Amino acid sequence: MIPVSEALERLFALVAPLPTEELGLTAARGRVLRAPVKAMRDQPPFAASAMDGYAIREADLAPGARLLVTGEAAAGHAFAGQVGPGEALRIFTGAPVPEGADRVVIQEDTRRDGGHVILGDGISDNRNIRPAGVDFRAGDALTAPRLLGPADIALAASMNADRLTVSRRPEVAIIATGDELVAPGGDPRPDQIIASNAYGLHGIVEQAGGTARLLPIAGDSMGALAQAFELARGADIVVTIGGASVGDHDLVGDAAAEAGMERAFWKVALRPGKPLMAGRFGEALLLGLPGNPVSSMVCAHVFLVPLIRALSGLPPAPAPRRLARLAAPLAANGPREHYLRAATGPDGVTAFSKQDSSLLSVLAQADCLIVQPPHDPARAVGETVDVIAL
Repeated sequence: MIPVSEALERLFALVAPLPTEELGLTAARGRVLRAPVKAMRDQPPFAASAMDGYAIREADLAPGARLLVTGEAAAGHAFAGQVGPGEALRIFTGAPVPEGADRVVIQEDTRRDGGHVILGDGISDNRNIRPAGVDFRAGDALTAPRLLGPADIALAASMNADRLTVSRRPEVAIIATGDELVAPGGDPRPDQIIASNAYGLHGIVEQAGGTARLLPIAGDSMGALAQAFELARGADIVVTIGGASVGDHDLVGDAAAEAGMERAFWKVALRPGKPLMAGRFGEALLLGLPGNPVSSMVCAHVFLVPLIRALSGLPPAPAPRRLARLAAPLAANGPREHYLRAATGPDGVTAFSKQDSSLLSVLAQADCLIVQPPHDPARAVGETVDVIAL
């Protein structure tokens, strides 16, 4: 068995970022930006009023000052003239501040008297003007690579970009294996179970930015597995579920080798999920996940999601972790890195008492995984641990 860190290094060594495509702004959220976006002009492109009020000269600022209102400016409607001594311009939020003015007095601090405005007492020191280029300057860039969120899309739009260069979404073919499996909605025999793993993995893949393709369940025979691998051709990642252990019916490794897989590793020192397999499968990557439902989904968070992100052009990196306080004690760990289903409460995180790798009901209640290193000693309430968000 190899440690999780080495397994990830071997996986990342197989990765080459996928080709790019250009998308419009509304289609780019959740994609990885692969080329920087450069601003076409300053933002704002002019000094802009930050409030509704009156634009005046700083020299005219005095309690009770009576100023002649010479015009009006609104967003998208600039005032063509300038503000001279003893003058004021009615101005609204977002409007360009005219030449001569260097302060906006908010309307709550003024009183209108016909064609004049009278300044009140206690005017704040805030000039209420956003300088030109205060957000960004022409030539500034939204850097790549980056996972595009809504704020990034808004920033790219404000830079006057309407199309972005992003990674193609990785396509992931998912193959559930085993004679015991029946698709949901089917009519299982007493000795069969409902296939669940593939549907959870489908959600993990889509959430991570990939495109999931569910293939038919493959039975426990070399012929059925060979057919499944043929159907998976063209995917960027082929994920198998089950059949990678050492039993007489665990045929996935042999079938994958016959189909052309070059194995990178098999068996990783983690729980749940020791019988994990990975390698190169033609132009694709193959990841063989354990058959137990929780094992396959935990391994997907630890290995498959980082793999999708790396293929999308992000720097190769393990699943993000954060520190959390223990709200309940944690028993000592054995020789394998342990990923415990846990829930977050007001006092910190608590590992569930049941950690059997078949219990999807526990995983559905969990919002994080506590990561316990090999041979980690018992931990007391209040100590900090690494967690991965689910």
